[in-house]
Amino acid sequence: MTGPDPDSAPAANAAAAAPRVAPNFITEIIERDLASGKYPQVVTRFPPEPSGYAHLGHVFASFLDFQTARQYGGRYHLRMDDTNPELATQEYVDAIADDLRWLGWDWGDNFYYASDNFERYYEYAEQLIRQGDAYVDSVTPQEMAALRGTPDQPGTPSPYRDRSVEENLDLFRRMRAGEFGNGEHLLRAKIDLASPNMKLRDPALYRILHVPHYRAGDWCIYPMYDFQHPLQDALEGVTHSMCSLEFVDNRAIYDWLMEKLGFDPRPHQYEFGRRGLEYTITSKRKLRRLIEEGRVGGWDDPRMPTLRAQRRLGVTPEAVRTFAASIGVNRTNRTVDLAVYENAVRGDLNARAPRVMAVLEPLKVELTNLEEPQTLSLPYWPHDVVALSPDGLVSLPDGRRVAPEEAVRAVPLTREIYIEKSDFALDPPKGFKRLTRGGTVRLRGAGIIRADEVELDEQGQPQLIRASLQPDTASAAGVIHWVSAGQSVPAEFRLYDRLFRVPNPEGENVEDPAAGPEAPDFDPEGMSHEGDRPVSGDFTRFLNPASLRVTHGFVEPSLLDNPQDTRYQFERQGYFWRDPVDSREEGLVFGRIITLKDTWGKKTQSGGGQSGGAQSNGGQSGGSKSAPAQKSVARPAAPAVSAEAKAPDFTPEEQAEMDRLRGQGVGAEDAIALARDPQLGAAFAQAGAGAHAAQVAAWLVNDLAGALRGGASRLNPADLPALAELLAGGRISSRIARDVLDRAVQSGEAPAEIVAREGLQVVSDTGELRRVVDEVLAAHPAEAEAFRGGKKALQGFFMGQIMRATGGQADAKAVSALLRDIAGS
Repeated sequence: MTGPDPDSAPAANAAAAAPRVAPNFITEIIERDLASGKYPQVVTRFPPEPSGYAHLGHVFASFLDFQTARQYGGRYHLRMDDTNPELATQEYVDAIADDLRWLGWDWGDNFYYASDNFERYYEYAEQLIRQGDAYVDSVTPQEMAALRGTPDQPGTPSPYRDRSVEENLDLFRRMRAGEFGNGEHLLRAKIDLASPNMKLRDPALYRILHVPHYRAGDWCIYPMYDFQHPLQDALEGVTHSMCSLEFVDNRAIYDWLMEKLGFDPRPHQYEFGRRGLEYTITSKRKLRRLIEEGRVGGWDDPRMPTLRAQRRLGVTPEAVRTFAASIGVNRTNRTVDLAVYENAVRGDLNARAPRVMAVLEPLKVELTNLEEPQTLSLPYWPHDVVALSPDGLVSLPDGRRVAPEEAVRAVPLTREIYIEKSDFALDPPKGFKRLTRGGTVRLRGAGIIRADEVELDEQGQPQLIRASLQPDTASAAGVIHWVSAGQSVPAEFRLYDRLFRVPNPEGENVEDPAAGPEAPDFDPEGMSHEGDRPVSGDFTRFLNPASLRVTHGFVEPSLLDNPQDTRYQFERQGYFWRDPVDSREEGLVFGRIITLKDTWGKKTQSGGGQSGGAQSNGGQSGGSKSAPAQKSVARPAAPAVSAEAKAPDFTPEEQAEMDRLRGQGVGAEDAIALARDPQLGAAFAQAGAGAHAAQVAAWLVNDLAGALRGGASRLNPADLPALAELLAGGRISSRIARDVLDRAVQSGEAPAEIVAREGLQVVSDTGELRRVVDEVLAAHPAEAEAFRGGKKALQGFFMGQIMRATGGQADAKAVSALLRDIAGS
């Protein structure tokens, strides 16, 4: 079998085939800007910090930046935000660019480094000083934090705020000359110490840092993100600067700089909801820790969430782009179930992967009545090959058309074969449909055999089965795969699984106050992680001990005839390919890209543990039949406290507290967090949650933990049950609840009072909702006609439009019912 290497396609072709960005609030803004002539061309940028390798957290934001520009005939820039000399390296720059090219993004000549403009940033800083809009401050970081005030109290001017222009220029130039030590002075913008937006209370613009830069050399003052990023956007001619929702308050600094420095035309910042990914971490500092502690093999370890690791795992760029397009763009932060990504990978591999046989844990079988070896001709796609076309070619599921001989392979059948150990049972459980003593089973493509004798080893385990071929009319319990013992090829198999065994492995981490104010909590690209701030708390306790299992077995000899980068479906085992680093002709190594089915969702929904073998071969029957892409599944409910919760690292007091919390209905992982964290436990006790214990606990652990531990929350936990009551009664949505929680953390106002004061209750009146639905349908006549005509896929589009029209307050279930009625389903 031959075929093109999907990884070698030109980036332009890959981009052309990439899914489109669905209509969203940013595309609406762009369309208005282009229609009004505000900008002649859309220009976007993707600004990763080169402090690690690109990862799955970059995928959504880079897709949004690149595809949005491309869809509107615009320009896309790749920019290395390399202003932190302690982390940025050329290795990371090269790796990020290479991985993004693999993904399909083509920026042409528009590759930029923030460090290229260090001199220009400095000039703009001096301009602000001369205009009286910036000053050199000399207070300590602790004094500066105290002088900024609180959300209720205005800031206090620094004793150095009124330095003269001449003194500020002199000090700033001496800062650049290296006369002062780290932290001795700081350049700050002079904006508004009484502003309710804390970001505008004289933010830092430049810091002293005596660390050589990997490109700029001995530069000893470095611009802060809030200063450098807007200037770089303006210098590049960016029109629509997209970043994650955490930077919504920073936009005021962005606009202030554009105005004070007189940029025209000027870019604008637009914030979208960040996207996290369950069972994953993307903090580059934490990923480095996994590498440094030897818990993974490097940035390209196939269990890592980096693009380099996904490439080595065998995932294709097409699958990653499909995943990115499926997420959706809005103003709400959201965590995506990892199954959405995995199912995009399965759907891609199902079409491209030929079916072959491999035995991962071999058990020898002797076919006593096979007189002569045979050579079987078996199809690569036994269930999917389309009939011969008039030109005599065969159409394959991946769209290629090949000669008939290329759609099959030769498989030797010899007197001795190997089957999987798990496909034979001396004492079979009820419902076992494989080989048993005296029982029959069908060998894939080779006929039916009966196990006549079993030879056991010293431990009483089967080591040889003597079997006989039976007439094809005989009954068989099931179908199993096999390989020839004498003509197969030995191989190592690496069975990869999820690296973490809980959805939120960072849920118990505490930010380290010593990290200082410089690093943002979230990167501007929209990655869901903690930037690179140091954190305490052992997230590694949630590592999955079964994330890698290695076995040794055999594969069909036909695999040696195919390109090394061919992805295969090993029948009943999963999707595999040859490891591009460790596999050689003299020592084949196959890594499992993904299992045939999502077994994690099944295990968690049935209450099973997640700590080992969640993607094992058990239960993956069905032969080589195509495995269809699985539907997205919601995050499963937390299972009952299992062996993990009773492990020796829990004290008797912690175990008792977990049992008490579980008795109140609190989820297992939330109970662990509350029992082990005194601060969270105290907040839960203060809440007096009662009937809403599970919901209150979930908010405390998953939404409020960081602010509570960092002392940044003004929310009274006793106000949480009232909000939970509104949610449970259907009077508000989960989205409204999260939004008011975020605001209550800042203001201290009771969340339920915010809901009442602003009228944020869910709109459930059918008449009012029908009016909104009709208005939305009338505004999109072409889509409405198609929807009424049976194109049900448009329901999601209309749901988004209706939610936008109601500010997210529409009752989603009621709207969905109305839309189903309109579509006639």
